[in-house]
Amino acid sequence: MILKKEIGRRRTFGIISHPDAGKTTLTEKLLLFGGAIQEAGAVKSNKVKKGATSDFMEIERQRGISVATSVLAFEYNGIKINILDTPGHKDFAEDTFRTLTAVDSVIVVIDVAKGVEEQTEKLVEVCRMRNIPMIVFINKMDREGKDAFELLDEIEQKLGLTVTPLSFPIGMGYDFKGIYNIWEKNINLFSGDPRKDIEETIEINDLNTPELDLLVGEKAAHLLREELELIHGIYNPFDKESYLEGKMQPVFFGSALNNFGVRELLDCFVEIAPKPRPKQSNTRLVHPEEKEFSGFVFKIHANMDPKHRDRLAFVKIVSGIFERNKAYLHVRSNKKMKFSSPNAFFAEKKEIVDTSYPGDIVGLHDTGNFKIGDTLTEGEIMQYKGIPSFSPEYFRYINNADPMKTKQLEKGIDQLMDEGVAQLFTLEMNGRKVIGTVGALQFEVIQYRLEHEYGATCSYENLNVYKACWIEPEDLKGLEFKDFLRVKNKYLAKDKRGHLVFLADSSFTLEMTQQKYPKVKLHLVSEYK
Repeated sequence: MILKKEIGRRRTFGIISHPDAGKTTLTEKLLLFGGAIQEAGAVKSNKVKKGATSDFMEIERQRGISVATSVLAFEYNGIKINILDTPGHKDFAEDTFRTLTAVDSVIVVIDVAKGVEEQTEKLVEVCRMRNIPMIVFINKMDREGKDAFELLDEIEQKLGLTVTPLSFPIGMGYDFKGIYNIWEKNINLFSGDPRKDIEETIEINDLNTPELDLLVGEKAAHLLREELELIHGIYNPFDKESYLEGKMQPVFFGSALNNFGVRELLDCFVEIAPKPRPKQSNTRLVHPEEKEFSGFVFKIHANMDPKHRDRLAFVKIVSGIFERNKAYLHVRSNKKMKFSSPNAFFAEKKEIVDTSYPGDIVGLHDTGNFKIGDTLTEGEIMQYKGIPSFSPEYFRYINNADPMKTKQLEKGIDQLMDEGVAQLFTLEMNGRKVIGTVGALQFEVIQYRLEHEYGATCSYENLNVYKACWIEPEDLKGLEFKDFLRVKNKYLAKDKRGHLVFLADSSFTLEMTQQKYPKVKLHLVSEYK
């Protein structure tokens, strides 16, 4: 009974967008409305005002961007909300893709002036493939931008979504008067004062009331009536089932920086967003209500607190109740493990929890036992699916810049690669270490973290590699595979898990290799084994 009640009051979601659309600012304001923080920090590039709560790594504060997913939890109106604030920058997309395996729904943030951008398209595509319910928040309405209807069209066409507005702006930029909340049938007047926690809300059930003209002016009131009539004519009314199936996406307008439209988004989200959902394992579909605990590691973070050199594995609970000091099976190693201090998160602040429920994210102190994709159960042998590793886009040799710090460098590389920020390949021919990343900025982050967290320095050397492909031969002892190993020897490497990888130097080489060796399959995506 307790399990069912706790599942019913949990909402776990991710916030995704292109960089600078206001994702981290929105996270801050949601926490503000949830009473989890007293004062929101604005994320400004190059200037650090008050650092955003979810950007807790030193490098994030300096650059004003998020480079790692952070987990934040708070209570709002009796509902336990778990937010996963993801990096928007494409160089850190792999972290975001993996995080999307741990959420039950998503809020997509779009900048009113820029509209739908490249990174948003990629992330929404991943959500659509998994039928994740999405709510769209069009941000920065206090600035000049695209027309609301034009934006709604763009979202439908570029992202392939079926939208239905649940709020609508009255004006924009300098003329921004406020928002009509279609969901709650009221008007919020915009004061432009970011210090106000909650803006003025006036209930309006009848749009033809003269009160509307007095509130926003005759011209704006007339335009709003026309636009709402158009909305009812063009867009289907909101249907919760369609939303939960990923077939309909409600849209809200607001300005996160000014705390405007955020409460409406949060109130509606709490009401319509899905509670923890079932997840597919390699043997069966696992339901949250099951008595036996199960969960999976979707992220590992070394040095959450550089003073203590701690390493945490982030586990999403899928079913049952997770209890402190109870022995659970680590399926990959077939070992039982106990956890004396499991953490609940509030960005870098952590507190020890005795019990956690489906939908919750717990942090487990890790001495190197966990890898991304690992499953924990009460004894059942199963593995959760769908946590991929992508072929990197950029490759460089990594060299030790200080031979006196060899041990520190090895430990640092080992731990950072376990986080999944990048991938390590060791060449078969000469044992040289190659780092592959999905974005060039990752090299800078690795270098910075090695120096500041491990006291090791490294340098890079360019390497001409087009793609890393995981090798799956039809016959390990076959002549074709033996010939492949002999001819391609200098292009072969092992990844961190000991799997054989082919480093192709061009798309032409990759194509020719596949033609010459049809029985040796080359994969650009590897599920973590």
